[in-house]
Amino acid sequence: MAGIGFELRKLLKKQTYFGLLQAYAFAGIISSGPWVLSIIGIMLIGIFSVGISSPHVSMAQFQVTVTYLFLISLIGTGLVQLSFTRFVADRIFEKQEDVILPNFNGLILVSMGASLLFGIPFVGFGFPEQSILYRILFVMGLAIMSAIWITTVFLTGLKHYRAIVLIYFLGYGATFLLALLLQPWLGLEGLLLGFVIGHYGLLMGMIWLVYRHYNAETFVAFDIWKKGAMYPTMMWTGFFFNLGAWVDKMMFWYYPTTGNAVIGPLYASVIYDFPIFLSYLSVIPGMAVFLVRIETDFVEYYVKFYDAVREGSTLDYIARMRNHMVYHIQRGLFDIAKIQAIAVLLTFAMGGTLLELLGISRLYLPLLYVDVVGAAVQVVLLGILNVLFYLDRRRVVLGLTILLPVINIIFTAISIKLGAAWFGYGFALAMLTTVLIGIWILKRELDMLEYRTFMLQ
Repeated sequence: MAGIGFELRKLLKKQTYFGLLQAYAFAGIISSGPWVLSIIGIMLIGIFSVGISSPHVSMAQFQVTVTYLFLISLIGTGLVQLSFTRFVADRIFEKQEDVILPNFNGLILVSMGASLLFGIPFVGFGFPEQSILYRILFVMGLAIMSAIWITTVFLTGLKHYRAIVLIYFLGYGATFLLALLLQPWLGLEGLLLGFVIGHYGLLMGMIWLVYRHYNAETFVAFDIWKKGAMYPTMMWTGFFFNLGAWVDKMMFWYYPTTGNAVIGPLYASVIYDFPIFLSYLSVIPGMAVFLVRIETDFVEYYVKFYDAVREGSTLDYIARMRNHMVYHIQRGLFDIAKIQAIAVLLTFAMGGTLLELLGISRLYLPLLYVDVVGAAVQVVLLGILNVLFYLDRRRVVLGLTILLPVINIIFTAISIKLGAAWFGYGFALAMLTTVLIGIWILKRELDMLEYRTFMLQ
């Protein structure tokens, strides 16, 4: 992540309100990524298509299809995203950057191949009533989204943050416009075709940036699959974290009283889905603070601490760098919590007006409030996990991410049994419980930092 961190520090050093605004704006967009921007895009498509929808077109079918494309691609690529991030970082540290691009190409080929192997039988047997075009677009969308999640690994490592933001807006702008233009002629397939074309353009733009940054003589390589190149703990961490973030949604989809079939084997929950996805829009400020704080203040003293250890600096200097690092960890997590608390309060104050503007019943307000709190806590959890990764506590992170889906399943099941008044509390309490445990573990790790640094080497 050194690339974006360097650029953010340059903006912050300007010591102007505009520089500060730029830093947080770019950080918010880059850190939120395709997930949040797609939510906005899909919502806008739904709003603007009301007047031109044909009777045979169901926006619900389109939105649910896209949701499942995100779900399957995120959980699937979760097995390789973090491990590939570590692979890239290791190669940069070893000054072997020439092997990064070939292995990136290899991983893209593998992920797309896996998408085809899963997607073709899935659409073949699961959507007998849908058109051939719909099935083709589903598989293509799955392959493209999988490639996007892998390519996203590189974004925080690149310095071209303005180009990244521009590509995001062009990609999602194209998705929005093409979906609306194609819908009157092709219906549901037109919406999905617009989504696929727009995201393909986004992927090509992201790959272009990667190719601008890295050079290689070999086109494709599969070194990442060699023994020792992949980290099993990081592979399963990515899988379980994404599973933990999605498992409550899946339970609501397929529980008889809360979900219903929308298209083929794809289910949705009218009660649960809209508030939970809308709540994720509130994480943009927290994600911006997360990236700025981690990539500027914390990383600066993290590097100084370990440089001091390796270079044999005085114990007094090492202790001061350690204290600065711990201080900025605490400050960063506090700032994330503070910003997300403000987002929560704004939602509480303006949530009713927002729902009215979107044409949604105010009956969704209690669930929206709970979900916004849960999403806010999730951002804090990301901050904790990231710091633990920097401290190379991979097994600890894996334990936390395994705990997350287990707790989420238990609490969500209880909330469903208790009735509608308790919907959303399972997700929020699962995140809160994991965060509290994570804070306790992080404090313990920081207290033992000197011991692990000097005595366990």
